[in-house]
Amino acid sequence: MAKTFKRSNSIALNYADDGTGQPVLLIHGVGSALDAWDGVIAEMRPDRRYIRFDLRGHGRSAATPGPYSLDDFVEDTIALLDHLEIARVDLIGFSLGGLIAQAIALDHPDRLNRLALISTIAGRTPDERETVRKRAETLKTKGAVTHLSVAVERWFTDEFRKAHPEVLEARRKRSLENNPECYAAAYEVLAGNDLAERLSEISLPTLVMTGENDIGSNPRMAHLIHDRIKGSELHILPLVKHAVLLESPVRIARLLENFLSPNCHPGERQDP
Repeated sequence: MAKTFKRSNSIALNYADDGTGQPVLLIHGVGSALDAWDGVIAEMRPDRRYIRFDLRGHGRSAATPGPYSLDDFVEDTIALLDHLEIARVDLIGFSLGGLIAQAIALDHPDRLNRLALISTIAGRTPDERETVRKRAETLKTKGAVTHLSVAVERWFTDEFRKAHPEVLEARRKRSLENNPECYAAAYEVLAGNDLAERLSEISLPTLVMTGENDIGSNPRMAHLIHDRIKGSELHILPLVKHAVLLESPVRIARLLENFLSPNCHPGERQDP
């Protein structure tokens, strides 16, 4: 059941806290909401405590005015853990959520047991920085409809788009439900931050994965993250693009299950 955690008059976070046992916190991507994890969690063991929340300005959280910073999202996350009286969690982040997760691992490592980074960014080239800046500007000036009209081709494989138009429509609808200014403010955080130079500071057991054909969070970035986080585990998912939570929830759940199990051996490179 969804609940609300109110940090201040303008910051109220919608969250879900389900199950008991080992706490696992999952952070969604930009323009999405906590239900992005539904398909993955449905395939995972029920004897854990799964905590999800809508990032500020997303879903049913308050439409907190921007601009936003990466620190804002980090502080929201830590405040939610404090509110729930959870000392340490296994943290899983997707896309922007993975960038937030990196920052938490760097600045609050004492709050984490394990770290999973799914389809996230680090070490963008100058051309990649320019490309994502243009996307942020398009979202800001022309709105989500124009942004999404080209984004679905980056997110989903051709086969999935043809076979599951209802999933694409639901994802589009979810994005358009967000406050436009909040959506743009969050995208600016994704476009304007890169923690590649600090990743070697992370010493937590870490899982890194992305789609083989993901353009924005590409395999080169995943390899860079893996190389800089000593002992991390890397998986490049064959064929898929960015929207792995929706297109490949079973595959993602299996990798997460293996990683979160007591017998996990970080540092391995293999494909599922």
